[in-house]
Amino acid sequence: QVQLVESGGGSVQAGDSLTLSCTASGRAAPFSRYGMGWFRQAPRKERDFVAAISYSGGSTTYDDSVKGRFTISRDDGKNMVYLQMNSLKPEDTAVYYCAAVFREYTHDFASGLDFQYEYWGQGTQVTVSS
Repeated sequence: QVQLVESGGGSVQAGDSLTLSCTASGRAAPFSRYGMGWFRQAPRKERDFVAAISYSGGSTTYDDSVKGRFTISRDDGKNMVYLQMNSLKPEDTAVYYCAAVFREYTHDFASGLDFQYEYWGQGTQVTVSS
């Protein structure tokens, strides 16, 4: 029902910046009704939460490992969510996934729980060299 496509990944050096984008399509409800999140999975590791934003954009939450370096934002007019990544570290190397969940009007909050998300993108690779 909802398709998500990530883009913007690449190979950079430590300290560089990247901006990931996620484009949503095929949904029944307006994009503005979906809470959005970013997750990542490093080689041979579990998938971890990175950042999330409520459907209104009024609240965000971040994993401690990226707080102060990454910023999640959304542009409902473009059906897109972004992840601005600054001061990248080799530890940030992973496949980054965009996720979405439909939210009722009374549930406008950002979630870092992967099982709460209904739709997932295929991921985009981010590689940070030291």
